[in-house]
Amino acid sequence: MSEHDFDAGSNVGEDRLPGAESATEQRSLGEEVRGYALGLALAVGLTAASFWVRGTDLVYGPGLDLALLVLAVAQMGIHLIFFLHITTAPDNANNILALAFGVLIVCLIVFGSLWVMEHLNHNMMPVRELMQMQP
Repeated sequence: MSEHDFDAGSNVGEDRLPGAESATEQRSLGEEVRGYALGLALAVGLTAASFWVRGTDLVYGPGLDLALLVLAVAQMGIHLIFFLHITTAPDNANNILALAFGVLIVCLIVFGSLWVMEHLNHNMMPVRELMQMQP
């Protein structure tokens, strides 16, 4: 067995093929685990902060949705960086394009569905008139 047989994962913040030598120095398993542990701690902290913000009167009522949205976007950023290894490195362009395409498809499905449902609701006959039509 060679030294690369067990090194099939990617390093935190680095995109490379399994078993390929890194352009930079190899990170030890401890450094990778610390990166994942930091990402987990930040994600858990943001989740706890979301529940705390919702449970207190610290944030003004109408601004609560915006505060939760900011915490959710921050948590998505933590997941993208620490767990999905999406960075701004030049060799990471394919991952960024795939992520952008996925976001586009999700937005099309969600907003298209909402648009169709709104127009169906607007064009439907009221229930009262529908009930009067039945014999």
